[in-house]
Amino acid sequence: MTKKNNNGEGKLVPYLLIGISVLFFLVMLVFPLAEVIYRSLKDGIEVYKNALTAENTLSALYVTLIATVIALIVNTFFGLCASWLLTKFDFRGKHVLSTLIDIPFSISPVIAGLAFIMTFGRVGWAKPIIDWFNGIFGTDISLVFSVPGVVLATIFVTFPFVSRELLPVMQAQGSAEEEAAALMGAKGFTIFKRVTFPHIKWALLYGMILCAARAFGEFGAVYAVSKARGKTFTLPLEIDALYMAGSADSITQAFAVSSLLVLMAIIILVLKQIVEYRGKAEK
Repeated sequence: MTKKNNNGEGKLVPYLLIGISVLFFLVMLVFPLAEVIYRSLKDGIEVYKNALTAENTLSALYVTLIATVIALIVNTFFGLCASWLLTKFDFRGKHVLSTLIDIPFSISPVIAGLAFIMTFGRVGWAKPIIDWFNGIFGTDISLVFSVPGVVLATIFVTFPFVSRELLPVMQAQGSAEEEAAALMGAKGFTIFKRVTFPHIKWALLYGMILCAARAFGEFGAVYAVSKARGKTFTLPLEIDALYMAGSADSITQAFAVSSLLVLMAIIILVLKQIVEYRGKAEK
């Protein structure tokens, strides 16, 4: 009798855990996302199309893409450099640098945005430097309440993602292969291209996908340094503005614009699965 009970309990526990996981997944993810799609299309395709082609929506999409692309380029370069430095060299302050990389994970994005305002805003210590630069070169550069400010905020909140995916892979790889290639006369870039990159390419792509996903959905830091709707708003800010307007039409438009982020999330999820599959297949 004891063995039967134990076997019965052993079979029940996995099904119970699967049921809880599926229920949580449906309640927290599937149903809310399905509601977004339903609310965005409930007034018809024409209304949906008009919401997506509105001037403010297109501007927000443009700013979002610009900030994401620049953040992706900058953080990919930084992630490669930081990971290479932390895994291939020993130097004083190595652990401090590794800890500093994680700062965006521990600081509220809103605080990060306010820090940029206090640094580059009207009362910031860097403002005289920016004014001097503008005076010398005849430019009108502004690093807060502008698109460059949005880009800086996006870079700040996303820069750990690439390096944190590369670090464990490069640590596991070690430096023996690079040292052997150097002894055989290979130069730095050749070593990276022929020896290092084949080992880290899937981790690099995975980190870039996570970086892009975070950049698309960033709200807090961008909200702090953004100012004008139709000029510096990103898609999350445009959604918030439409929803807070309170009218039935604007709320429907908010859900329509939200569907763009849902679509981007699905594309990123598919890319993530492909990268994970290809990375495991090559191991």
